[in-house]
Amino acid sequence: MICLDEIQLSPNIPSVIKYLNDHYDIKFVVTGSSSYYLKNKFQESMAGRKKIFEIFPLTFGEYLQFNGVNYKSFAEPSVFKNLPLEYDRLKMYYENYIQYGGFPQVVLSKSNTDKVDILNDIISSYINIDIMQLADVRKITDIYNLVRLLAARIGNKIEVSKLAISSNIARQTVDNYIDLLENSYLIKTLPVYSLNPDKEIVKAKKLYFYDNGIANICAELGGGPKFENAIFNQLHHYGDLAYYQLKTGQEIDFILNKKYAYEVKETAYEIDDRKMMNLAKNINIKQGKVIGRHANQTFENFIWGGMIK
Repeated sequence: MICLDEIQLSPNIPSVIKYLNDHYDIKFVVTGSSSYYLKNKFQESMAGRKKIFEIFPLTFGEYLQFNGVNYKSFAEPSVFKNLPLEYDRLKMYYENYIQYGGFPQVVLSKSNTDKVDILNDIISSYINIDIMQLADVRKITDIYNLVRLLAARIGNKIEVSKLAISSNIARQTVDNYIDLLENSYLIKTLPVYSLNPDKEIVKAKKLYFYDNGIANICAELGGGPKFENAIFNQLHHYGDLAYYQLKTGQEIDFILNKKYAYEVKETAYEIDDRKMMNLAKNINIKQGKVIGRHANQTFENFIWGGMIK
C-alpha cells in the first residue's frame, strides 16, 4: 500500500495511480486538501475501483474527545434526566465550539488568539492555493468578497442577483463560484422540502458554512445565525437536510431525512414547538424538536444544542 498526501499538486497523478493499480495490484490511500479535485479527477480514471471518504470538521462529540471530556450521546435517556447538570458541565465547551468550530488544530490550541490566527491561515490557504488551482479566478479579491458576503447571509436563502450587485461580479460568475465553494466543502446549500419535487428545484436554497470558526472569521455573525450554523454542522452527520417554508415566510429550519423537524432558537419556548409541529403537518411530518442554545427553560420536545454529539 502506498499513501500520498496533497495529490492535487500533481495533476497527472490519477493516470499514474490507475496504471500501477491495473498492472501491479498496488493499493493507494490518497489525500488532499482539495476535495473538488479528488472527486473530479478520479471520477473516470478509477471508476468502480475507488472509495471516497469525506472528512468534515469535528462533531461536538469529537470536540469533547479532543479536550478529554466524557460525554453521553443525546440518544441516551439519562441525558434528558440530567440536562441541567450536563448543561452546566458542557456549556463552556459548547460555546467555544460555536465560536471557533471544529478544525482539529484550532480545537487543540489553548489560546483564543492562536485559534483566530489558525483560522485566518486556513481560509487564506484555501482561497490562495486550493481555489486558485481549481479555477480561473482573475481577481482573488472577488472570491474573498463573495465568501464574506455569503458568511453574512448564513441561514438565509441565496439570492444570486443581489450577491452579483453587492460583489460587482457577473451573475453567472457568482453562480460558478458558489458551485465551486460548495464542491470544495466550504459551504453547503440546502434545498426546500416539499411534497412536490418541482418546488424543490425552483425555490432558492439556504446557505450554511461547514465550519463555524471559518464563518465567524469571514463575518461577525450574530448569535442566532452563529448558533443555527453550528446546529447545521451537528445535524448533517445524521443524514440529508432541507428546510421548509410557506409563502407567508413561516418556516422550519431543518427537515432531517424527510422524517424529523427541527426549529432552532437561542432561547426556546413551548410555543415554538407548537408552531413548528403545526407547520410540519403540511408535509406529513409527525416528529420534531426545538433546539435551544440555552437550557434555562425546558419542555417535552426541547433539546439543548450541546446534546447533539
